[in-house]
Amino acid sequence: MPDNFDYAILGGGAAGLSLALAITRSLLRDKSILIVEKDDKSTNDRTWCFWTDQPTPFDAIARRTWPRLSFVSDTVERTWNLSPFRYIMLRGLDFYTHARDELQKYNVTFIRGAGEVDDGDGSATIRVDEQEFQAGWAFDSRIRPEDVAPTPKHNYLKQHFLGWEVETGHKVFDPQTVTMFDLRTPQRGGVTFFYTLPFGPTRALVEYTLFSGKLLPLGEYEMSLDAYLNKIGAGGYRILDTERGVIPMTDHPFPRRLGRRILSIGTRGGRVKPSTGYAFSRIQRDSERITASLARHGHPFAIPADKLRYRLHDALMLEILANEPELGRPILSAIFAKNPVPRVLKFLDDRTPIWEDLPIMAAYAPGPFLRAIWRKYGR
Repeated sequence: MPDNFDYAILGGGAAGLSLALAITRSLLRDKSILIVEKDDKSTNDRTWCFWTDQPTPFDAIARRTWPRLSFVSDTVERTWNLSPFRYIMLRGLDFYTHARDELQKYNVTFIRGAGEVDDGDGSATIRVDEQEFQAGWAFDSRIRPEDVAPTPKHNYLKQHFLGWEVETGHKVFDPQTVTMFDLRTPQRGGVTFFYTLPFGPTRALVEYTLFSGKLLPLGEYEMSLDAYLNKIGAGGYRILDTERGVIPMTDHPFPRRLGRRILSIGTRGGRVKPSTGYAFSRIQRDSERITASLARHGHPFAIPADKLRYRLHDALMLEILANEPELGRPILSAIFAKNPVPRVLKFLDDRTPIWEDLPIMAAYAPGPFLRAIWRKYGR
């Protein structure tokens, strides 16, 4: 095994593997890459969902793609054709396997271990157990508790969920339609909803999801899922698989430059959208921008910062959810009721021009947002 690499990536999850794939799809494809990951990534530990109006490198491994989206609350019930968008689901295991298969065609070395990285003038030093490597540039996706040590200026919520992949004995689900939000459930200290990804009329992944500060005992997620499945006529279901997770939702600042030779990526690089928890598309765009910076400038730091107005939108929404959580449901209902869904999806993906932001921000009365501005910036 060589001791020197052009690039070292610490963390072989979505962010690390996506960056390596982006590099091998570019003019830098012959560069040497070291990927350090402590887990073997041999199980389906998660799924990622995203929407897009363009072909992606992952279309061939998508578990499912949907052309329609549904939003349901006590006051709104709408289903839209997503065109020109489509909603895509990737299984973690399929992504890991695909990435490893692709990267083995290039000068990429995988090593198991936790790994540590030290900055340097001309290179970064990576230590894995008793081994030591040098890399021209290092990219670190591993987030530690001290990276998000709370401060009074920021909000720290969680998107936490339990999902069951279920099979029913009769037709229940619309295989063409994702239910992104079904808010017809008690709101428990934040936005609380059900999320359904149907794989067929008798099979779906159904998740009970909360945007709030506190996790629930496992039994409470299970009781809520069972009640919902019975409510929608899926009684007598059989559980085929289970998925549980916690995603940080915070406007805490995540520095990108960790040293002269180190860049943060993934969650550690602030690639989880604070107000929604979606990350996969943001990681892909970030990987392409880092690769472009390496190719054009010889370093990874010439990447654009997130636009200020989107950071403000996210911060204000978190401020409302943290301090007036009962408003989450009516605000979301108003946004989806009064705007075309392609506009909403572009807004959630930080891709709207400013004139399309205005009707989204104006969908709900300004009072909660003005109070949020005052609490956050006016004191």
